[in-house]
Amino acid sequence: MQECYGVSSIINYYLVKPWLEGDPATSTPPSDRLKGRNARWFHLESEDILSMPDKWEYPWFAAWDLAFHVIPIAMIDPDFAKRQLDLITREWFMHPNGQIPAYEWDFGDVNPPVHAWATYRVYKIEQKMYGKGDRKFLERVFQKLLLNFTWWVNRKDRNGRNVFEGGFLGLDNIGVFDRSAELPTGGYIEQADGTSWMGMYCLNMLTIALELAKENHVYEDIATKFFEHFLYIADAMNKVGEKHTELWDEEDGFYYDVLNLPTGSQLKLKVRSLVGLIPLFAVQTLDPELLDQLPEFKNRMQWFITHHPELTQNVACMETCGMRSRRLLAICYRDKLQRILAKMLDESEFLGDYGIRALSKFHKEHPYIWKTNGSEYRVDYEPAESSSSLFGGNSN
Repeated sequence: MQECYGVSSIINYYLVKPWLEGDPATSTPPSDRLKGRNARWFHLESEDILSMPDKWEYPWFAAWDLAFHVIPIAMIDPDFAKRQLDLITREWFMHPNGQIPAYEWDFGDVNPPVHAWATYRVYKIEQKMYGKGDRKFLERVFQKLLLNFTWWVNRKDRNGRNVFEGGFLGLDNIGVFDRSAELPTGGYIEQADGTSWMGMYCLNMLTIALELAKENHVYEDIATKFFEHFLYIADAMNKVGEKHTELWDEEDGFYYDVLNLPTGSQLKLKVRSLVGLIPLFAVQTLDPELLDQLPEFKNRMQWFITHHPELTQNVACMETCGMRSRRLLAICYRDKLQRILAKMLDESEFLGDYGIRALSKFHKEHPYIWKTNGSEYRVDYEPAESSSSLFGGNSN
C-alpha cells in the first residue's frame, strides 16, 4: 500500500475463482460461498495498483471513487490516470455482460456511470498540458464503455421506457428503503437519480463520439445514437399522465423516486434528497463550429428535432440558439431548473454551512414516514451521522 499524490493506492491481489473454489493446498471453502457475494464474478483477476478512497476506513477500490480520483491525478501524472480508467474496463475486471465492478466487497452492486465523464476529462487535461490528447486511449475506453452502456439499458430499464433503476448508486441513505435489497413492499423502484445518471452518461458518450468523429467520421453514427437516446431519457424524466412514470412532481417542483407496487399502482417517494438534484448533472452544449465539422451528424440531429417535436417540448429547447449560437442539451430547462435551484440554495432545505446536504432540512420538521406490513420506515433529517444504520448516515 502506498500514498499516491494524496490519494491512497494499493496493490490489489484478488483472484475470485480460487476464492470461490479453494486452493488445492488448503481446505475446501464452505459451499455457500458459491452462492454468496461476488460468486458471479469468477472471471475477475486483480493483480494491479488501484486508487482507492483511503488506506484506513476504505482500503478497497470503488469504481466511481476511482473515476473522481483520476481527475486531480491527471494534473500530475496523466499516464497513471489513464491506466486506472483503462484497467477498470479491461476483460479481467469488467464482467462479460458489460457491468463494471462496483467495489471489492460487492462487485455486483451498482455505482453511478461516471467513467465516460472521467475519461473525457482526463483526455482534455492531458491535451491542455501537452497540446495533444491521447486519442487511442479515448477510443479504446469508449469502445469498452459501449458495452457498459448496453448493460445499463438491458438490465436497469425494466420496462424499456427509458426510466432506470440502479439500486444504491453510491450516495448515502437517500431513500426510505435500501434500494440494493428486496423491498419490504415487493415491487421495484424507478429512480430519479438512476435515470438522470443515464442522461448524463448519454451526453458524456455523445461528447466523446463527436471528438473521435473529428478524425474518423464513422463515429458520427454512434454520436447520433447517443443524441437521440438522451432525448428519449429526458422526455421520460418529464412525462406526465397516468400512462407514464411521473418522476417530476409539479406541486413540489422536484424529482422523486417512484415505487411500483405488485398491485400495479405507483407511489412517489417524496423524500427531498440528492436524487432530485442529480438531474442537474445531465447538461451539455453543442458549438456551431463543431457541428459544421460534422455535417452528417448535424443533418441527422436537425431531422430528428424536426420529426420528433414531442421529444423536445419538456426539455431544453435545441431550436433556440444560445450565446455564440450554441445548442443546449439538458434534462432541466429554465422553469424546472429555477424551481430545483430554489430548494438547493435555500438554507432551510439543502444549503448547509459546509456545502449541499444529502437530505433536505425540510425533513427535520416533516419526516417522511411509510408504513407497510406492520412496520414503519422513515427518513428524518439529522445534522451529522444518522441514527439509522442504513448506509451509515442520511445527511452526509
